[in-house]
Amino acid sequence: MKKIKNIAFDLGGVVIALSYEQAVKRFEEIGLKDARQHLDAFHQHGIFGDLEQGLITAEEFRIELSKLIGKEIIYKECLHAWHGYVEYVPQKNLQMLLKLRQLGYKVCLLSNTNPYMMQWAMSNEFDGQGHSLEYYFDHLYLSYQCKHMKPSPEIFQMMLDGQQASAEETLFIDDGKKNIEAAEALGMKTLFPENNKDWTEPLAKMLEIE
Repeated sequence: MKKIKNIAFDLGGVVIALSYEQAVKRFEEIGLKDARQHLDAFHQHGIFGDLEQGLITAEEFRIELSKLIGKEIIYKECLHAWHGYVEYVPQKNLQMLLKLRQLGYKVCLLSNTNPYMMQWAMSNEFDGQGHSLEYYFDHLYLSYQCKHMKPSPEIFQMMLDGQQASAEETLFIDDGKKNIEAAEALGMKTLFPENNKDWTEPLAKMLEIE
């Protein structure tokens, strides 16, 4: 069995704690009455999916969302609504990411996400310590930039190529079952924590680190 050298993390529900209910509430507040039908905890669809797959821009999403709601929605409202997905950022998770890098592991993010979420994540407000998300990873593989969404094999392959790692030496951590199954089908090792549950201890045990 090949030694793990490359570790890929999901963002929502793994690196950061997610709140689906808060996101629904915020989209309802700006006028999307059937927000629950449009939003998903794992894999967006419709204009939400188009945004996360990079098929439409943040501005095109704002225009389409305004049409859905039936009134003009401004950028700031979109930003606030999308940010509803963020419950909090567990410092324990961030410390583990830094530790893994110090130990010589390649550490990357593989996330279905969008420009609104990333505007916050790429700012120095991300961790409350003045660092952006990029501070914690060697590389970010984001669905809207890659033009593919998990669980498509294409985005996993882009990550493996970018990390110059084989599937056999890669560990993928995600709270979405379909994403885990897709990674396993390509030959990766996986860790499947429940949404927002601690993965640092199971990971330390798996890698035999203190």
